[in-house]
Amino acid sequence: MEFEIIDGINNINLDMIATVALGSLLLLFGNFLKRKIKLLEKFCIPGPVIGGLLFAIIIFILKTSNMLNISMDTTLQSPFMIAFFTTIGLGASFNLLKKGGKLLIIYWILCGLLSIAQNLIGVIGAKITNINPLIGIMCGAVSMEGGHGAAASFGATIESLGVNGAITIGMAAATFGIMCGGLIGGPISRYLIDKYKLTPNENEINNNVSVEDVAGIKLSDSFNSNTMIVQIAVIASCMTVGSVVGTWFSSVTKIVLPGYVGAMFIAVIFRNINDRFKIIDLDLYSIDIISNICLGIFLTMALMTIKLWELSGLAGPMIVIVASQVIFIALYGVFIAFRVLGKDFDAAIMVSGMLGHGLGATPNALANINSVTSKYGNSTKAFLIVPLVGAFLIDLVAIPTIVTFINFFS
Repeated sequence: MEFEIIDGINNINLDMIATVALGSLLLLFGNFLKRKIKLLEKFCIPGPVIGGLLFAIIIFILKTSNMLNISMDTTLQSPFMIAFFTTIGLGASFNLLKKGGKLLIIYWILCGLLSIAQNLIGVIGAKITNINPLIGIMCGAVSMEGGHGAAASFGATIESLGVNGAITIGMAAATFGIMCGGLIGGPISRYLIDKYKLTPNENEINNNVSVEDVAGIKLSDSFNSNTMIVQIAVIASCMTVGSVVGTWFSSVTKIVLPGYVGAMFIAVIFRNINDRFKIIDLDLYSIDIISNICLGIFLTMALMTIKLWELSGLAGPMIVIVASQVIFIALYGVFIAFRVLGKDFDAAIMVSGMLGHGLGATPNALANINSVTSKYGNSTKAFLIVPLVGAFLIDLVAIPTIVTFINFFS
């Protein structure tokens, strides 16, 4: 860490270790505030978002008042990001599709179509408001279905193409989306249930299935340091092979890919080969711990370093586009998804989940589901299908869609 005065302004330069330390502390602080402030808990605002954005606001105030500049070395942000998406790939077992049945496939397709529509809305909104289409894409499926994680990673890719402020716009759009998803998901589901006088299936009520049991994300008796090392070795190996494959693919096809895409898809391939041939024992509980750590640190680092002063000329268009996204997904859920999913109680509950993760966060989806089912009754199908699709299966459709849009308009 270095301190210097340039043109009368104090400057602090943090090296990569100090930056990770700061990010970790802000993550802990954000989680603390989330526990203490009920409004943040209600809307499922992630701890990294709280801590990172608060710091970004402080930096903005200090910089614009010419009091202090803080520069941070984010070298380690990319490895944390790639490791997180690799863990997502390792969770994508195609065997889970069988457990979800036909309804899971339908829900998955609906979410895939939603990602295409969100990107189209983003591009059309950008054209109408006369901004770069790539910024419109950042307000599309990247920040809506993708949330803060995808906004940080794809934002870096788009900024590398010369579009300033992409990360800032994506983060702001994702935050707005999460809040709206928490606001409209429950009420719309309740509206459908009351309008059509829907009630839960008695068989579903008595069938208590948790997504943790289905996916195998639970503490095992063999959990120890060696177990964690094995999982780290798998993750690091997938990251390495994925980096080589991704670089080769981009050089051959000239298609721009975010750094994590190759690793994530290599992880998907490995997971399903391993499911078939049992090469090693994947411990999904350990992988889930690693995933949460990597996501928390990477996301906090991405948020605490965003340049809010780049948002001034883009705030208006962003609000127009994101507001259009919220209106569209509400109509899409009520008039299309609800009917295609069966127009029954489970469909109404799944709509609340779709509005939750379709506007930025799977925890938001689960909060919506819990809110409605606590009043009207349980829906095992919704509890099983929504997290499986929202947490990782949607990425198998959304990422190629986003990459296609980015390369078309770059």
